Amino acid sequence: MAEVTRGAVARVGVDLSKRVFQVHAVDSSGRVVTAKPMAPERFFAWCAELPAGCLVGMEACGGAHHAARRLRLLGLDARLIAGHFVTSYRMAAGHKGGKNDVNDAAAICEAAGRPHMRFVPVKTAEQQGQLSVHRLREGYKAERTALINRIRGVLAEFGLAFPQSPEVLRRVRAEVLEDASNELTGIARLVLQRVHLHWIDLDLQMKWCDERISAHVRSDERAAKAAALQGVGPIGASALVASVSHFSQFASAKQFGAWLGLVPSQNTTGGKARLGRITKRGDDYLRTLLIQGAKSAVMTAGKRSDLISQWLVQLKERVGWQKAVVALANKNARILWAVLTRNGRFDPNHVPEAPAPHCALGQRPAI
Repeated sequence: MAEVTRGAVARVGVDLSKRVFQVHAVDSSGRVVTAKPMAPERFFAWCAELPAGCLVGMEACGGAHHAARRLRLLGLDARLIAGHFVTSYRMAAGHKGGKNDVNDAAAICEAAGRPHMRFVPVKTAEQQGQLSVHRLREGYKAERTALINRIRGVLAEFGLAFPQSPEVLRRVRAEVLEDASNELTGIARLVLQRVHLHWIDLDLQMKWCDERISAHVRSDERAAKAAALQGVGPIGASALVASVSHFSQFASAKQFGAWLGLVPSQNTTGGKARLGRITKRGDDYLRTLLIQGAKSAVMTAGKRSDLISQWLVQLKERVGWQKAVVALANKNARILWAVLTRNGRFDPNHVPEAPAPHCALGQRPAI
């Protein structure tokens, strides 16, 4: 029997973790060349010996963008794959019940070699730095909400209930503490004072994040253009520009809206189209910002006279405000793609040109 020889490494799949990288490398024929764990620094040293342009696939997870940037500096073709795309290749290989690092690395290697695989764009260090501000702000916001609920819980134990509005709670706080007729004990009043100081500190921290986001919008031309859209604002504009490096990677505005999960799901069979709720795929944070911004724009549409606002008023009366909000979020995503790929500016009164009529075969267009 002739001996099977292994060629040079042509494709690598890597399952990342904090201390160990599981490597699965194959040659151009798909035969396994290397399948073993490596320490991170040992892995990068091993990659330095790979042929230039070698494809290295990884799941898009914590630290993946940093690893991809290091590999690209070595001249390698580093690509990131969404985790749910890798799962099907692990299942297809017969590892239905065996999820481990070895099987994951093999599935990543197989997925990376598919000709129609969709990869996650590698973010720059600057993009990740801007997104870290957004993550910090979201953490402070969640902590503040929990803090307000904690205050309400303490007050409810003493029979004090107020409308569900942070501003109302902020206004009545001093009155409650100074009212000697309620059942609040001395230690409970000290607790509420302490919690209020924490509330003030969280507001200051969120204000700092908002200042950093506003500075990003002012310094970035694309973010400034995105912030001009009704229902986007500075926070949404900064997050969108920091998350998407090149909007031209999407073939059309429809594809960008689908990537954000703002299009209806389909269940079409036998030529009968059935549309359901939006898919909610993609980045939850970006989609939430677009939806929340669209709510504000829909509720105030009656105060404006531009074409988009007039359309929103009519749409709200016809299908209800919730569907109008999703429709505006999807429209904003498409407008955003058009503005940033065509180097234009947002115009709420823009009227697109009607497409030219198609001529029948062999006929000349009318002059």
